[in-house]
Amino acid sequence: MPHSTAFARNQWYVAAYSEEVGRELLGRTVIGEPLVFYRAEEDGAAVALHDRCVHRRFPLSASGLDGDRIVCGYHGFTYDRTGACVYVPGQKRVPRTARVASYPVVEQDSLVWVWIGDPALADPRTIPRARHLDGPGWVTVRGMEPIDADYGLLVDNLLDLSHETYLHGGHIGTPEVAETPITTEVDEGAGIIRISRHMDDTECPSFHARSTGIEGRITRRQDIEYHAPCLYLLHSRIAPVGVVPEPDGSDPHGFHTEITYAITPSAYGKVYDFWMVSRDWATDDGEVTEFLRGNNHTVVMQDVDALNLLQRTLGTERTGHQELSINIDTGGLAARRILGRLVEEGAEPAEGVR
Repeated sequence: MPHSTAFARNQWYVAAYSEEVGRELLGRTVIGEPLVFYRAEEDGAAVALHDRCVHRRFPLSASGLDGDRIVCGYHGFTYDRTGACVYVPGQKRVPRTARVASYPVVEQDSLVWVWIGDPALADPRTIPRARHLDGPGWVTVRGMEPIDADYGLLVDNLLDLSHETYLHGGHIGTPEVAETPITTEVDEGAGIIRISRHMDDTECPSFHARSTGIEGRITRRQDIEYHAPCLYLLHSRIAPVGVVPEPDGSDPHGFHTEITYAITPSAYGKVYDFWMVSRDWATDDGEVTEFLRGNNHTVVMQDVDALNLLQRTLGTERTGHQELSINIDTGGLAARRILGRLVEEGAEPAEGVR
């Protein structure tokens, strides 16, 4: 696996959760671009500007707000929400070139998406949906962990869940996860990969047993949708063995959980791992919520530690080293192919799912 996957610029990326963007300046780096975010007083909209003052490159995220204007904390250069400089110290004339880039921003499904490429190509309709994140009847726990690893390694990790058996044993992994064959569908044009693993009679991992109260063996379904380059959805269902959904689709004895990841490259060898777990069961049970929050964080940190180690290891490999791929890597290899195409094509936006 190359440890410096190229960036597709003309794509939407998740930069923050909606709750993170407020009147305190927030700095994030997305595909190598330093950005500063804030929420405007005027209309409540999220604003994204380049996070460097034109004067001496001081980070605007370390500066302050005066209304909806950012005042650089070093020499006072002041920028409006479009990025135009409207004041410089010691003179009345503002240089014509004194402006910072502004970036298209869309808030959708409690996520703040930003477009780094050509603004003329920024079509909000191409952003994939994750309605469960703020939909009625759903409760979500969430977090974000920065990883010192190439974002392609995180894509690989999430598209091959057989690692649950070994890396996450005692939490969400059981022997059956690695032993059960997968089916993979790839829509090259739309940039969507679907991977399914259905286990008809499997051990119930302690994570699910403790959160749902199910005892004994279960049926377990893991259905992945990866929308390149950024959004990953895992539709998870567990139920006691023999329990199937009703003909009308209702499933009173099954437990549906939506696991969502936003995979946002920060810089080469660095990625933001936004993780979310949503459920439509036991939504009023605070103990379940806190259990899911704590245990999912533990699982995520196991991935963080493993990918940090893998990135360091790849950095010591000799040039031309070979890796071996097998059936479980079908989705990951398709993702590499799609990400490569997005870069080569100038990253034309993929068709989104509404």
